[in-house]
Amino acid sequence: MLLLHDLVEIDAGDTFCYDMQSNQTKATREAQAALRLFGLLPADQASELRSLWDEFEAGITPSAKFAAALDRIQPLLHNQQTQGGTWRIHGIRRDQVIKRVAPVEIGAPELWPFVLQLIDDCVAAGYLKEAT
Repeated sequence: MLLLHDLVEIDAGDTFCYDMQSNQTKATREAQAALRLFGLLPADQASELRSLWDEFEAGITPSAKFAAALDRIQPLLHNQQTQGGTWRIHGIRRDQVIKRVAPVEIGAPELWPFVLQLIDDCVAAGYLKEAT
């Protein structure tokens, strides 16, 4: 599910999650990319894989919620490991990150305390700005 999500995202032109302007057209671009990519496959495979992609995008099933949580944790860890990485480049604040990783609280609630602590540690280390 995550791999399919990422392939469609890449084909659509991956959008920086905090870029509000580009995110306005993201869903349309990704829907077009999904049509293109899944259209390359035999019908049975296209149907099965498109169903998994649709499940992730809908975010309703336990599997989709868990996948969304993992999808949000990876960039968090990347920014922590790169001393703020794209957060520092773009002046991202703690409240923006909390909003972005909110699916973790629902999809992987056992990881939520870890995520909050990691964010607090990043603020303390200067990798992430506190709310303005």
